Amino acid sequence: MSATAIAMPRLGMTMEEGTIVEWPVPVGGPVEKGQIVLVIETEKAESEIEAVVGGFFRHAFVEPGETVPCGALLGAITDEADEAFDAEGFAASYVPPEGSVTESDEAAESVATPGPAAETPAAVQGGRRPVAPAARALARKLGVDLDRVDGSGPGGRVTKQDVEAFASARERLFQVEDGVGLEVLREGEGDPVVLLPGFGTDVSSFAFQSAALVDGYELVGVNPRGVAGSDAPDLERYEVARAAADVASVLAEAPPAHVVGASLGAAVALELALEHPDRVRSLVLVTPFVEASPRLLAFADAWVRLAAEAKPETLSAFLAPWLFGEDLLSDPARRERTLRGLAQAVRRIPAATLERSAAGLEQWSGSRTDALGRLRVPTLVLAAGEDLLTPGAEALAASIEGARVETLEGAGHALAIDAADDVTRLIRAHLAAS
Repeated sequence: MSATAIAMPRLGMTMEEGTIVEWPVPVGGPVEKGQIVLVIETEKAESEIEAVVGGFFRHAFVEPGETVPCGALLGAITDEADEAFDAEGFAASYVPPEGSVTESDEAAESVATPGPAAETPAAVQGGRRPVAPAARALARKLGVDLDRVDGSGPGGRVTKQDVEAFASARERLFQVEDGVGLEVLREGEGDPVVLLPGFGTDVSSFAFQSAALVDGYELVGVNPRGVAGSDAPDLERYEVARAAADVASVLAEAPPAHVVGASLGAAVALELALEHPDRVRSLVLVTPFVEASPRLLAFADAWVRLAAEAKPETLSAFLAPWLFGEDLLSDPARRERTLRGLAQAVRRIPAATLERSAAGLEQWSGSRTDALGRLRVPTLVLAAGEDLLTPGAEALAASIEGARVETLEGAGHALAIDAADDVTRLIRAHLAAS
């Protein structure tokens, strides 16, 4: 029997699982190398998967609508249409690709990433999240805060495997000061490219860009304090200057990096370039601001309040008209797909982190207006034509010597998602020229 496995790919540094949307080729049908054989949905988009070999599509192990971890066996292609094929035997002997989520039995049973639980206290109205007794005992032993562990069991139940996965991930945190570790995701080889997410989001907001840039660069995604798996110290505010110092610590042993920041992440990138210029090779500022408008501050406050009271799906529906342009919003399939991905992302950022981040944003606002002229690194500013929150990106670019600005019409504030292909193309060109 000669058969080739079709596995759930890992598209980008933050992808953990995907949903089968469609098998375009019927079982038994011929397949050419390079032909679209599968369509999957990740957090942010649908992706078409090409066959790596030619032959005949013999079996689908996962049906449309099912969600499985990266590396899971999805289908099989054989050389001939009539050759013997034992689907059960093939599945039993299947070995997941190295580094995939399904590489260990525990990961296959519980695809868990550190961060707020899939059903956070805000989402589980009127009661505590269910926790397995064995998980509670292990959490006590390891000193794990159960409120920060994803629950993979029925109804968001936290299992022993969830606690073990969280504890294992904590061991990989980068310590920026005593008792404070950040989740730093690394993938690829080459010159470092640092990804700094905006307010209320994590590194997954760069999912499109990371999937494209990993070929040729070392991607370094930094989740700031309180976001996803990063520690959340109990402070009055998460200051932008402190966030920049955290990133400088992460880059201490690395050559100067290309730094890509979006919105509040762009503020951190600016602060990093001003205070730690030896760490920065170039800047990409996506929908940046240097002075927060009353609208932006009111929006952040509303986000904080709603995150404390509403389910992630409700929060993502509220955020959509503020973050995305009319082109995306007018496409029902794309809008719903984007909202599902956004709901998954906002689950990973608790209301307390949002409140501290908003306080830091307000404190930093206006503090660097007169300092932008000091910047001397190649800078690309990406503005959005329908940006309701930071419409001053073009004026900001004019304050930075030599900065180039590109305005993407028809897109909203969350530009890396809304105009993903254009943003990726412009970033790649800027990195190559820097």
